[in-house]
Amino acid sequence: MKTVTLVLKNGAILDGTLRAPFYADVVISHDLILTVDGPGGYSGIEEIDCKGLFIAPGFIDTHSHSDLRVLSEPMLPMKLRQGITLEIFGQDGISVAPVRAADRAQMSSQLAGLLGRLDREWDWQSVSEYLEAISRARPSLDCAYLIPHGAARLLAMGMEDRRATEKETAAMQDHIRQAMREGALGMSTGLIYPPCCYSDTAELIALGRAVAEFDGVFVSHMRSESDYLEDAVEEMIEIARRAGVRAHISHFKAAGRENWASIDRVLERIERARAEGLRITADQYPYIAGSTMLGAILPPWAHAGGTEETLARLGSPEERGRMKEMMLAKERSSWDSFWKWSGPEGIVISDIPSGRRQECVGKNLSEAARINLDAERVSEEDAAEFALDLLFEERMGVGMISFSQSEDVVQKIMKQPYVNVCTDGLLGGKPHPRAYGTYPRMLGRYSRELGALKLEEAVHKMSRLAAETFNLKRHGRIEGGARANLVVFDPERVIDRATFEDSRQYAEGIEYVIVGGKVEYDARRRAQHGMGRGLAVKRDQT
Repeated sequence: MKTVTLVLKNGAILDGTLRAPFYADVVISHDLILTVDGPGGYSGIEEIDCKGLFIAPGFIDTHSHSDLRVLSEPMLPMKLRQGITLEIFGQDGISVAPVRAADRAQMSSQLAGLLGRLDREWDWQSVSEYLEAISRARPSLDCAYLIPHGAARLLAMGMEDRRATEKETAAMQDHIRQAMREGALGMSTGLIYPPCCYSDTAELIALGRAVAEFDGVFVSHMRSESDYLEDAVEEMIEIARRAGVRAHISHFKAAGRENWASIDRVLERIERARAEGLRITADQYPYIAGSTMLGAILPPWAHAGGTEETLARLGSPEERGRMKEMMLAKERSSWDSFWKWSGPEGIVISDIPSGRRQECVGKNLSEAARINLDAERVSEEDAAEFALDLLFEERMGVGMISFSQSEDVVQKIMKQPYVNVCTDGLLGGKPHPRAYGTYPRMLGRYSRELGALKLEEAVHKMSRLAAETFNLKRHGRIEGGARANLVVFDPERVIDRATFEDSRQYAEGIEYVIVGGKVEYDARRRAQHGMGRGLAVKRDQT
């Protein structure tokens, strides 16, 4: 009998394909899976009896916002204890690298509502230096990165609200190529966020071609997830076709009641594009509410020039009046209006990183306005005025949760064979429950309780499909030569416990999480070991 470092015995294996579960030992040598073998062929220095449990590849969070949190809290328990063993940062076109030293303060302020604040100075500029900072932090799970479109645009042309020149576009392409050589998996854009929202389709196609040179992924928060959803999907299809790039739709949804019916037409259009051979995929979180920066309630022109100019506009009665008028308008808007989708009762303040006004965290904007005015009732205009005051006082550093989606649409999207799972989890304040519960929710609520997916389908979406989408060849599978990232769960008990009212609750039924061949979380001993076995995963090391 051969001796190896770790053997998982007696469990039912879901290997990340759509294959039904089967019984075998998972044999691990150091940080790799050596083989999947019949019982009794190997003994391990450490052995785990998985009788009554399922063994799956470690889950992959393809849309994460732990970019700064991983440096200050590298154990990331809210992610690890869901079974997540790899996160992909650099999302929505706005993140932390590359960045010039002179732009760090502006970028830090702009990102506070999304990523929180780091408790020390940023000590990197390039993508490679940021990935090295992650490695030094010794995270509990693997981390990968996308170069943000906004960072490349800021380097090439600042925060200007205009089309890029040919020279500026070429400079952005060069920044993307450099980041890909340094390890980025692809590029992300956020077409409702500045400065990404100032780009046209021609710019995106040009940048997509630079990504395609490395067989990377072009990831997009689309230009619209509501009134112009169909047009936004058409833009993604055009980029995929003309750039020859893998095109991936972030947190796929249909927001706003009046837009829910459009989802069938959208899904049919994507299916036709995929039948043409275009590589179009998407990810999704399994909830009817989203979460982002409260500044997203403002019309795009309000962000031009960066944070200081936005604050100046908020301080101008005339400019503020224009913002409020556009926010409160009931007709179809020219931009994705969170206010129109959700209203002040459907927008909840999730985080104020400064520590001020903590009585408002967890309250919707109407409730917070009532607290602020010490009033029993407030008008929609009062709530809008309060929101603008809060953004001004907090220098845009506020997070929100917005309710705008349909459970029926969530499940329709979930069942598409090209849609994998993500958390899109903001971690500060009173976060969206998806930061703590997404993956167990897929296994417990959507597979076991609702039967929306077979168990092997859910695991496939959370592992193998995600790895294939992002060209991660050593992740998301249980086979010889794969990285030994694994999750062991109880199929009868696994469930999310995080709610919108009490979101910082860990899931149940995730029994073991293994990263790089070492047990990082052991529920039976109630221990998160903090071995720090996570890697900064680079494109050429996938």
